[in-house]
Amino acid sequence: MKSRIATLFDFNGVLIDDEAVHLASFAEVVARFGIELTAKDYEERYLGYDDAGAFRAMLTDAGKNPSAEDVAKLIEEKKPVYMRRIATELKIFDGAVDLVRRRAERGVVGIVSGALRHEIEHALGIMKVRDQIAFIVAAEDATECKPHPEGYLHGLRALGISESGSTEGVVVLEDSTAGVAAAKNARIRCAAVTHSYPAERLRAAGADVVVERLVDLTDEVFDG
Repeated sequence: MKSRIATLFDFNGVLIDDEAVHLASFAEVVARFGIELTAKDYEERYLGYDDAGAFRAMLTDAGKNPSAEDVAKLIEEKKPVYMRRIATELKIFDGAVDLVRRRAERGVVGIVSGALRHEIEHALGIMKVRDQIAFIVAAEDATECKPHPEGYLHGLRALGISESGSTEGVVVLEDSTAGVAAAKNARIRCAAVTHSYPAERLRAAGADVVVERLVDLTDEVFDG
C-alpha cells in the first residue's frame, strides 16, 4: 500500500446525478435571452464548465458579449432555480455513499468540483457523508474551470502537496472529458466513470482507468 492515499472526487455526474437538473436550470435562466438550450448542446459544449464558464460560453455562442457582472447576476439567478428543482429531483448514483465511506477509511477524501459550495454541502448532507469529507474545493475557490488544473492544484495544496510535489497515492474520480484533462494537467492519476461520456472519449482525454459503474471501482482498480 502506498504511504499516502487520498481521493479527490468530482461531484456532479460522479456522486450525484443532477446534470439534468443543471440543464433545466440553465435553460430556464437563459430563455429570457431567447436562447434555447438543448440537451445535445449542453452535453457537447457546456457540461465541463462551472456556472460562470457555462453562462459566459452560452451567451458568447449566442452572439452576446457578457460582462463579468452579467455572468455574476446569472449565477445568482440560477441558484434558487437549481435548489427548487433539486429538492425533488436529486438522484444519488448507486454505490456513491459506500464508495465515499470506503475511501475515507483508506485515506483523506476531498471534493473538487465546479459546482457551487452550497449545492455540494446540500447534497452531501442528504447523502449523510459530510463528516467523511476533509475539504471541498468549489466553484467559488477557483478562477479557472476545468480542463484548467486550478481546482485540482487547490486540492493538492489541501493535501499538503506543492505544485511540483509528488502526487503518488492521490487519485481523482471524474465523469467528464474536461475533468479528466484537468486531473491529468495537475499530474494526478484519474479514474473515470461513464455516467456522462462514453469510455472511448474518457480514455482519449487521458483517463488511466474507466468503469461503467461506481460499484466497479474496487480499491485495486482505483489505486492501480
